[in-house]
Amino acid sequence: MENNLIVSVSPHVHGKRTTSNVMLDVVIALLPAAIAGCFIFGLNAAILCAVCVASCVVFEFLFTKLCKRPTTVGDFSAVVTGLLLAMNVPSTLPIWQAVVGSFIAIIIVKCLFGGLGCNFANPAITARVVMLIAFTGTMAAAVPPMAIAETVDVVTYATPLSVLPNGVLPEASLMDMLLGVRGGALGETSALALAIGGVYLVVRKVITWHTPVVFIGAVFAFAFAITGDVTTALYYTLSGGTFIGAIFMATDYVTSPSTAKGKIIFALGCAVITTAIRFYGSYPEGVSFSILFMNILNPYIDKWTMKKPFGGVKA
Repeated sequence: MENNLIVSVSPHVHGKRTTSNVMLDVVIALLPAAIAGCFIFGLNAAILCAVCVASCVVFEFLFTKLCKRPTTVGDFSAVVTGLLLAMNVPSTLPIWQAVVGSFIAIIIVKCLFGGLGCNFANPAITARVVMLIAFTGTMAAAVPPMAIAETVDVVTYATPLSVLPNGVLPEASLMDMLLGVRGGALGETSALALAIGGVYLVVRKVITWHTPVVFIGAVFAFAFAITGDVTTALYYTLSGGTFIGAIFMATDYVTSPSTAKGKIIFALGCAVITTAIRFYGSYPEGVSFSILFMNILNPYIDKWTMKKPFGGVKA
């Protein structure tokens, strides 16, 4: 009788969803914003998306072959990383810099730490932060949408976050901000397209509402508390990478808390840091830095908010 007993490690309950299913859902959710970015910024945006995705997939494939590990490109995680990285850079970024960013995201942040599930921070976010520091000129380029690019000097074009701290409202209307007809990274400008992707992920139960809603809502609340003006607070909320960061990068399974309470704390921390950098820091944007910093704190937040198992005792 005892010989029939099988002892195995958790998990003991398995669902039908696989990593590739989840990642494919994320890719689908990103498509509206990616398509909007290509439409708003033109052919260069499409080329950058293709280059980043292809580079990430190739780098992961080569690493697994070199280290004689099972090939993991079929789980679509490299595709997600490449697409997210592309959507977080200006459409005018040189191709070679996009390849360097892909190398940082996949090889340094993901593969060298053990692959999917072992990385300490979101690969796309980390790569973007490194690129902001290493390639400041090209990463901070103020690129106008195609609709106004022919009538505006790219060198002097101002993005919303570059004028808001001066107490000046952007030329773009709130509707332009919602649709994405403004300057910024190629995939972060259309808040509407990003929100559609977020709703899809919530409906598909890939993510929960806690992190995106609290992150975005807190950015608005803090901006309103500082400025005292609803319109200005809305501009701050719709500007920069607030929506793409809150929906797609602060919700990363590996680098964000697993409990509802933890997700709320994580989102509030991201919003506080984002707002502090935007209002008082030397960088106009703070979403990437805030998520990276909270990624580092994630293990502690998970530990503080993890529920005690039934019948468990304090260690």
